[in-house]
Amino acid sequence: MHKRTFKNILITGGAGFIGANFIHYLFNCINNTTHLHGDGERISEGTNIINVDKLTYAGNSENLKSIEKNENYFFYKIDICDYHAMESVFLKHKIDCIVHFAAESHVDRSISSPKDFIMTNIIGTFNLLELCRKHWNFNDNVLFHNISTDEVYGSLGEKGFFYETSLYDPRSPYSASKASADHLVSAYYHTFGLPITISNCTNNYGPYQFPEKLIPLVILNIKEEKPIPIYGNGKNIRDWLWVGDHCSAILNIIHNGKIGESYNIGGENEWENIKLVKMICSIMAETDTLKFKSNREKRFQNCESLITYVEDRAGHDKRYAINCDKIKNELGWFQSVDFETGLRKTVNWYLENDDWIENIKKRILKF
Repeated sequence: MHKRTFKNILITGGAGFIGANFIHYLFNCINNTTHLHGDGERISEGTNIINVDKLTYAGNSENLKSIEKNENYFFYKIDICDYHAMESVFLKHKIDCIVHFAAESHVDRSISSPKDFIMTNIIGTFNLLELCRKHWNFNDNVLFHNISTDEVYGSLGEKGFFYETSLYDPRSPYSASKASADHLVSAYYHTFGLPITISNCTNNYGPYQFPEKLIPLVILNIKEEKPIPIYGNGKNIRDWLWVGDHCSAILNIIHNGKIGESYNIGGENEWENIKLVKMICSIMAETDTLKFKSNREKRFQNCESLITYVEDRAGHDKRYAINCDKIKNELGWFQSVDFETGLRKTVNWYLENDDWIENIKKRILKF
């Protein structure tokens, strides 16, 4: 299969958690400083990375501060729902690949404010697809890659896995909006011939994740001696993937994935929420750099005492688990970071980046 290459890659939502990690990954690939998977995914030196982000509460330009002066990096503060602004960037940079991360992504917020999710996740995606349909010659080397989630598949019982062929069964406004976006992207392939790929991924963890998500929330609440909220009985199960491994999978797909296909990206690493939280407590207790306000020895022995069970989330999916044989067998991708190693790296990152955390807190106050 012919490997696709691109000159001007548009990243939407590139100041968010996974988007920022992906941009760092791309530049590390250019500089040959990243461990690469499969057949050694790289992007060509001189490739331009164009980042468009609205910079809502979860989008943080500081996530990319170390590369903001790179001559091949361009940033625009734009809402993807603004068609004309997006068209200006699209034409100025002669975009030949879009990697579409931009989305409202927190389930709880989708329950309280569903309209934001409909606008960004559906209308925003529609705008991007229309730009591609209007300005791309589909015979050229172009690609629209949509970043999606395992939550579109709904909820699993105690056994079984989600496959690329699994029926969509979203249970929240968030997952319904992402399912809608997936269907739109697929429809533009079947109806108009737009070259697309889609990836559906399990829960990511690692640096730069907004602290409302489970793992950074637990780390920071332990550090600040605040209660750790656990929905229901804590038995809900999620599959966790190191964000760098997700980035390597995306790059592999945009280079080598079959046009019109979806690829599941999983960690094959299932954890009950309560067991994950207790593991973080254990790691935090072993961390010498941790500084508590109160008695150190007492707190190290009682991190778990912060666990507080709260009313379960409405429509809370019981279990997610993805089968990722397709991307492994077809594209040679694999996970490279085991969970305990990745979790320790994540804990250390949040403990060593106080300035980033304080700036996040200030940003929250603005929204």
